[in-house]
Amino acid sequence: MSVNAMTVPAGEALEVLRAGWEAQKAGHITASYMLHGRPGVGKTQVVEQLAREIGARLFDLRLTTIEPQDLRGLPYYDHETRKTRWYRPEDLPDDPDEPSILFLDELTAASPMLQPTVYGLLQERRVGRHVLPRTVFIVAAGNTVEDGAIAYQMNTALSDRLIHLHVQAAAADWLDNYAVPKGLDASVVAFIKTRPDLLDTTERAVAEGHLIATTPRSWERVSRIMGAVAERRGRNVLIAGTVGEAVAAEFALIADDIAATVQVQEMLEADRKARIALYPASMHGLNALIYGLIGVLDARNVEEVIDCMAEIRNLARHRPEEAFARMPLGELCTYGFEGLIRKGLEIGLGEHFLGNEAYRAYAAERKAAGL
Repeated sequence: MSVNAMTVPAGEALEVLRAGWEAQKAGHITASYMLHGRPGVGKTQVVEQLAREIGARLFDLRLTTIEPQDLRGLPYYDHETRKTRWYRPEDLPDDPDEPSILFLDELTAASPMLQPTVYGLLQERRVGRHVLPRTVFIVAAGNTVEDGAIAYQMNTALSDRLIHLHVQAAAADWLDNYAVPKGLDASVVAFIKTRPDLLDTTERAVAEGHLIATTPRSWERVSRIMGAVAERRGRNVLIAGTVGEAVAAEFALIADDIAATVQVQEMLEADRKARIALYPASMHGLNALIYGLIGVLDARNVEEVIDCMAEIRNLARHRPEEAFARMPLGELCTYGFEGLIRKGLEIGLGEHFLGNEAYRAYAAERKAAGL
């Protein structure tokens, strides 16, 4: 059966779960939520981010690795009452004063023998005599049969106990809400910015019978490889084993171009005349520079970073290369400032923008253009 719920990017799924938590905390609604989505799309990261935001303890249960008794507990004989009682498992939250998230991951891949126990958690918020406190927020996640993952069809008895969200990878959402804030390698971020169709190729890989597909999770792994392996040949072999040979070959060309042309720290230390000559003359290079500037922004270099970002819109006037005349420099500059300001506000540097001459000139130009 297909998941006939609304399809949302990971960032919006986080917003919906955040609203659900607030509604539960206020006593308006207590429900269990189900995140459907392809492997690596970011379902686990959404739940982990929610736990950090609300200050909740995360109980992460991978249902493919446990047996029914792991949730139900183990019986023991109470000689005094002549009754069988149960030892409750320690993996279930029980603190009524501490926010907790019970994350039932890989629900659709769990053994059918486990499902009756899970039903009680999702609907009645209890296992045996143990009742979950109201401070516990329940989220489940899983793949579907169509994703090429190991999964069982979800039956109606289980489906009816959940509020369903279909999480799908979206390049803009992933870049703005995950890749850039987490500081992923600039070459990965720039590549997905210009090739958003390669963020998630799971459907294509399944159709073509390929084992390896790209996913948000695999691109995060590529980012770690870029930072950990300096030797080019070995690095390329590892990346090909992560995202597939064809995609890795295309990515390698971009990564080499960026490595040769993007020199963020050198630009920040140069005077304006020398800095102009250091701007990369390609879309990939400029995108990587933008994300690099956002990544290094802090209180020590905020003025220089703003100056570098503002100059992007003027490159066609200062550099003779025809490439600059063809590129949407104004749009690149605006996109860069959106990310830069967002980070600046997060780390308490917002006032520096209003006081910076280059930013004021940029803002005045946009206002004069009615933007």
